[in-house]
Amino acid sequence: MSYRVEKDVMVEMRDGETLATDLWLPEGGPAPTLVVRTPYAKDFPNLLANAIDVPRLVEAGYAVAWQDSRGTGRSGGVFAPMSDDAHDGNDTLAWLRTQPWSDGTIGTFGASALGWAQWATASESPAGLQAIAPTVTTSDHYTAPWYSDGGALSLHMSLWWSTLMGLFGAQRALAAGTGPPDTLLEVAGALDALPSRLAAMPTSDHPALVGPAPWFGQMLRHPDRDRFWQDLSISDQADQVTAPALNVGGWFDVFAGATTSTYTRMRREAGSAEARAGQRLVMGPWDHTGYTGAYFDRQFGSGADILAADLTGVHLAFFDRHLRGRTDALEGTAPVRIFVMGIDQWRDEQDWPLPDTRYTDFHLTGSGRAGTDAEDGGLSPDGPGENATDVFTYDPADPVPSRGGRLIAPGTLNAVGPVDQRDVEARDDVLLFTTPVLIEPLEVTGPISLVLHVASSALDTDVTGKLVDVFPDGRSIYLTDGIARMRYRNSLAAPELLAPGRVYEVTVDLSVTSNVFLPGHRVGLEISSSNFPRYDRNTNTGGVIAEESLDQAVVATNRVLHGPDHPSRLVLPLITR
Repeated sequence: MSYRVEKDVMVEMRDGETLATDLWLPEGGPAPTLVVRTPYAKDFPNLLANAIDVPRLVEAGYAVAWQDSRGTGRSGGVFAPMSDDAHDGNDTLAWLRTQPWSDGTIGTFGASALGWAQWATASESPAGLQAIAPTVTTSDHYTAPWYSDGGALSLHMSLWWSTLMGLFGAQRALAAGTGPPDTLLEVAGALDALPSRLAAMPTSDHPALVGPAPWFGQMLRHPDRDRFWQDLSISDQADQVTAPALNVGGWFDVFAGATTSTYTRMRREAGSAEARAGQRLVMGPWDHTGYTGAYFDRQFGSGADILAADLTGVHLAFFDRHLRGRTDALEGTAPVRIFVMGIDQWRDEQDWPLPDTRYTDFHLTGSGRAGTDAEDGGLSPDGPGENATDVFTYDPADPVPSRGGRLIAPGTLNAVGPVDQRDVEARDDVLLFTTPVLIEPLEVTGPISLVLHVASSALDTDVTGKLVDVFPDGRSIYLTDGIARMRYRNSLAAPELLAPGRVYEVTVDLSVTSNVFLPGHRVGLEISSSNFPRYDRNTNTGGVIAEESLDQAVVATNRVLHGPDHPSRLVLPLITR
């Protein structure tokens, strides 16, 4: 099908600002329209959106509108993340519906911040919006990307993204003649020096971001999930969303848990029967920017690649169903499609979590030497063993380093995803618990939690957990992890400090995965109090962590109790078929 392209069409918003929009318009009369709104400048190639083959969408008869968000690219205004996407998205859709080449039906797609924009737009139930397709993104900004389900700051993600967007803003100001060259150089230097800047404390002391990225400081001023975050949460307004969503995520993406929980919540609480029934979920062995399924320490086969998964075809079928009313477009497909690691196969499912999930407690066992003896700590589904206590010291000046996992490190070899954790496990401040060598395959698919009985010498501290697949050759491959900031053990909105020495039960959300532990493998669990720079370091003082220096931090002695009196346990979602 032939089509024409119109560049930099300026679309006026309600306050008079205009946003630059490129249009791909198929010949042949009014067409349904697919919208991408991006803060990353539409004139530059962008992997996060180019995972979808745009020419193929146009060839299929869809018009595509690609717009620079307010204050980015060629659009007017000032960029303020999380602030303008709802009304700008709605104004854009209203304009599109008046165009002679539009048939009035609209869908949206795009990844990461492009997905944030979709949820914000959908939260106002705009006329004409029939379906959205957010990829590797969130509907709750607190639990991802800024903080976490356990209340710790997602330091690497928030600082990396704020610095990157600050750099884009400095470039834009310099090109417009409104910003001094020194600002651009300062922010570019901050991005180059990110590894060392991550270690700087106080966290709020990043002067290069004060001008170009003022939202970084604003976000730090709200460490609790207070009204600021509640008002921004689309999940908390699920009943306002009336459009079905195709939720796409990756097991190693920073938004893995957010993607699956959004699917679950919208399926239950969305504001229309069509939106609830029309939720779909795709989860692959991908991270935030890499969609090949090939990593240095673990390769998932050619079928894991996003091209083999034909994600563009999945989008087309979804949009054909909801924008064109083709009731047979999704015939023969399931609402949930997941890549099961271990057996390295795609599999169709009817819901998430899987309806036949059997949540099983694997109790921590051992004599209390899990930090120094790799064979002492055990995981047993048969019940708790003898009472014992594992003790370790958490020093904020020497945190446990992040090895792969849910970081964002475009183009950096072996810095993200399923990385071998053996060097981390060798530390004295990491407790290791494993099952015996498996004789039969064990499938773990779904949300994972860690229930611990913990005491600390400090007023506040963190508890981290990490699930690993221990291979017969000794590799300990990352699958998923989580953190609980103890002051938030009862509520993310109402922190409570610890009484030193008192034992508390805390649940650590270890997010989600799908993995078959094969015969000869073992299920492994790491427990500690830091995962840096994935998360910020708890200073253990009970104060405002973002404002404290390393000199103010105190060392914490932390204890994990297990056995009949304190049944600490790993809760695994087992699938037996």
